[in-house]
Amino acid sequence: MNRTLFALIGSAVFLLGAMFLLAGGNSQSGSNKQPIVLFCAASNRAVMELIRADYEKEFDRQVQIQYGASQTLLSSMEVSGSGDVYLPADDSYFDIAAKKALVAEVLPIATMNAVLAVRKGNPQAIHTMDELLKSGIRLVQAEPDATAIGKVVRAALQATGDWDKVAEATTAYRTTVNDVANDVVVGAADAGFVYDAVLASYPALEAVKLDELESVASQVSIGVIASTKQPQAALHFARYASARDRGLVHYAEQGFEVVKGDVWQDTPELIFYAGSMLRPAIDGTITAFEAREGVRVSRVYNGCGILVAQMKAGQHPDAYFACDTEFMKQVPDLFPEPIDVSQNELVILVQKGNPKKISSLRDLGREGLRVGVGHEKQCAMGWLTQNTFREGGVEKEVMANVTVQTPSGDMLVNQMQTGSLDAAVAYLSNAAGAADFLDAVQIQGISCSVATQPIAISPDSPNRQTASRLFQTLFSADSQETFEAEGFRWQMER
Repeated sequence: MNRTLFALIGSAVFLLGAMFLLAGGNSQSGSNKQPIVLFCAASNRAVMELIRADYEKEFDRQVQIQYGASQTLLSSMEVSGSGDVYLPADDSYFDIAAKKALVAEVLPIATMNAVLAVRKGNPQAIHTMDELLKSGIRLVQAEPDATAIGKVVRAALQATGDWDKVAEATTAYRTTVNDVANDVVVGAADAGFVYDAVLASYPALEAVKLDELESVASQVSIGVIASTKQPQAALHFARYASARDRGLVHYAEQGFEVVKGDVWQDTPELIFYAGSMLRPAIDGTITAFEAREGVRVSRVYNGCGILVAQMKAGQHPDAYFACDTEFMKQVPDLFPEPIDVSQNELVILVQKGNPKKISSLRDLGREGLRVGVGHEKQCAMGWLTQNTFREGGVEKEVMANVTVQTPSGDMLVNQMQTGSLDAAVAYLSNAAGAADFLDAVQIQGISCSVATQPIAISPDSPNRQTASRLFQTLFSADSQETFEAEGFRWQMER
């Protein structure tokens, strides 16, 4: 049969099955909860049936699963615009889905390796590619244009120059990797390309590791379908399937090489430390993340000097967003891999219209001025301010006029609003929400007056994957717009 026609027929049959599945999904389960609909690669069927049984028992919520080839599943999602969760056999399908905006969050699960399946004892004595291609060997494959195993094997053998010979020796193409394994089990074929993890369900088969497939592996992840009407429920199941003490236990038992997943919590809680000046730029984004994910993010906003002192005293948050790299460097054992997100510059805040005619740092040393600054040991802003004074050669005369030192720029803005200060050195972002009564004077010619804000996840966090998804939300285009509206400069490349 023509392979293009084969793929079209397969997609049509699958789509009819999916429509039937979803029509049944409109009814409520016994607990009045809408079923979760999962499109799952056939290679993961055995392990997913175990996870489904556990999940339905633990939460009394039905999980309806449609198994098939990864590309066929993706095509059905695109055509029907339905379903809640998608699990292909290789992450390359998420790349395709991302270009079409079909999938939102993606949670890593495990890897599996491409091998050649033969009957137990390897009766045809196939150990090499040459032995596989010798006359009389009946080889079957999964369809490369529809399945992950077919796709990755074809790509690998094209790279080694063996694909044309293998394609010519192939006696049949099957719809899924399980169909390939079944052919070898019943004797309809002598060998077939499969994933090693699939063989856990086929005790009558064994794996032959060909040199040409030595490095061929697929990353298995589970993704939330962008059009789902129940994102919290979809993410709840995805988190369960990818949790180290829930779904990943079964994945490991079935021979997959699992990632380090989160510890299961019905409602996860992230402890998130952040410098006070970041609050306007991130708080709304975090609130939206909580609502979509069904998690709690306990935020602790304070001066970074205070936050660092708390961490050194034994408090270890899941994630930390510092106001400046200096205060991330002080806890390298807790956060060894920070990412720079944004920048913020120091400015001189003055009353609206600048009645005192302040135009430079040196003007802050004029007799009679009341000046406010950040506390050097309590916040990044204060530390940066002192460095700026020293570089500008004005530390002594300006500090003589300082009447207030606070742990945050917001406190300085409040002091300015009440008229207690004539000027303050704070971040440009502090001025963003106070334009009605304050003006900002730029500090010229001082290289250290710009702060860079890094963010990091603790490698010891039991919620590392959830924190990673929060970071992806904070790195989004919508988040960038919020940062820039609050006076920050975006640093991350897209």
